[in-house]
Formats: sequence, structure tokens, C-alpha cells
Amino acid sequence: MDIIEKKSPNFDERNGEEITFLILHYTGMKTAQDALDRLCCADAKVSSHYTVDEDGTVYRHVDEDKRAWHAGVSSWQGQENINAKSIGIEMVNPGHEFGYREFPKAQLNAVKELCLDILNRHKSIEHVLAHSDIAPSRKQDPGELFPWQDFSRAGIGVWPDNDAEPYEGDVDVDEVLKRIGYDISNPEAALVAFQRHYVPEVFVEGGKGQVCDLTLKRLAGMVCK
Repeated sequence: MDIIEKKSPNFDERNGEEITFLILHYTGMKTAQDALDRLCCADAKVSSHYTVDEDGTVYRHVDEDKRAWHAGVSSWQGQENINAKSIGIEMVNPGHEFGYREFPKAQLNAVKELCLDILNRHKSIEHVLAHSDIAPSRKQDPGELFPWQDFSRAGIGVWPDNDAEPYEGDVDVDEVLKRIGYDISNPEAALVAFQRHYVPEVFVEGGKGQVCDLTLKRLAGMVCK
């Protein structure tokens, strides 16, 4: 794929950490140019490895062997310092603050191609996650409109095993969220983050933050992963 070099000064060394995470974000700014300017501004002290515009244009800000500053205070399965262990991809989208909208097909195709290329080159990556997954109390991105199930079919991330089966049995919601990897210090935020990723239907049908049957089914399905 064609990649435009637009370098950011905001990076440092990984200090020997293995790359085990691929983290997806949205930019959450009014325009693509606003986002690109911020990611490449030394005063902002934020960056990502890549940004993918809505027309599918891919920009590289930080080389993959360096630590970009995209994850912030975050954790997964008790691991912290996620920046040192991850590659970060920003997707241009105004986000929930400025008019959250669906991701265009050209953008999704480019993100999918980029993710597959990264996963092919970094066999050590074990987790493909949303920013909201690793920072549920702070972040919402890339949000409930990102098609995680479709990406999982392409081999990017995972999806619950039992989606076609009726749900039966009990689920300790907080315990399952913790087993999956979520920080449950704020249980409600962790549940909503799980729903953004794995139960986006509740944002359309109602039930965000509630333990509905579909949420229970997909929580149970994730235990098998």
C-alpha cells in the first residue's frame, strides 16, 4: 500500500519491549488536518504510528520500531506501559464530541489492509483492541460504529464464539471482564467498553451499560477465546 511520510517528533525507544498489541483509535477532532497537525506537533506530546484518512490515505508518523505516544494511561490483563508494547493506528473521524459518524468503506479497506500487513510482519501481536478497551474510564474510541466483527472475519481481532447459540447459564460479569483483560476498577465503564467492541447493538436498541441477554451471551463467548 502507498504510505505518505508525515513524521512526528513525539516518540522514544521501546527499551526492549516486544510488540504484542495493535490499538485502534479515532482522531476525535473536527478535521483531518487538525488531527494531523496535532499528532505532529511537539507541544502536543501525542502521536501514533499511522493515521488513515476517510478517503483511505495512510500517513506514517512514527516508525514501528519506536514507541509512539497514543495509548496514555492504560492497561490490559494487568499489563501497563501499553505504548511500549503496541502499534497505534488513528482513523480520521470527528468522534463523539464533534459528530461521530460511520467509517467510510475506503477508510475501512485501507485500515484492514494496514492491519493485516502489520500482523503479518509482527507475529508477536496477541491483542487487537480499541483504545476504549485499554482505557475504559477515559476513552470511547473508535466507538460502536467500528465494524469489529467484520474485521475479525478477516483475521483482525477476535469475536465471541457462541454468537449463533442460545444463552444459558450464569455469568459473573465483573469476573469475566477481568479475565478478558479489562480494568474493572470502574465496572460500569468496563462493561460499556466491552459493549462498544462486542455488543454494538445496544447503542441502537438501548441497553448501553445494562447486562442484557446479548451482552451475557457474548461475555460467555469470550471466555472461550
